Amino acid sequence: MKIYMDCCCLNRPFDDQTNPIIHLEAEAIKIILSLCEQGVFTLVSSEVLKFEIEKTPDILKKEKLKILEQLAQEVIKINDEIETRAKYFESSGIQSFDALHLACAEWGADILLTVDKAFLKKANKIRDLKIEIKNPLEWLKEVYYGEDS
Repeated sequence: MKIYMDCCCLNRPFDDQTNPIIHLEAEAIKIILSLCEQGVFTLVSSEVLKFEIEKTPDILKKEKLKILEQLAQEVIKINDEIETRAKYFESSGIQSFDALHLACAEWGADILLTVDKAFLKKANKIRDLKIEIKNPLEWLKEVYYGEDS
């Protein structure tokens, strides 16, 4: 299974861990990344993800994000079809970077994981979405315990 994590997802392990939900999401992300390292899943990245990481103002955090992103076995390059699809997502109310992440994930992944609740809610309202988009903690629970967990 090919997994695409957006920038906020990759950032979650570096967020304030005093909130129990943030901590659990961070742990889920670490587990998923570990499973990608083991070859259970394939991590997919994109040019837009690399660009967004480069914009990270905190140099130490940027270096950590680059290390995580380098676990990706595939990098999706932006093309005309992805740009067109991203514009469609923007017209549905999704922010520009999120729209590009979603279009890239549709192009080359089976699932997009995000911890951005607003993005998740808006994306899941798109009727012709060609990819599943989930919170990493919820997705990991579904993968290992089934949907009735």
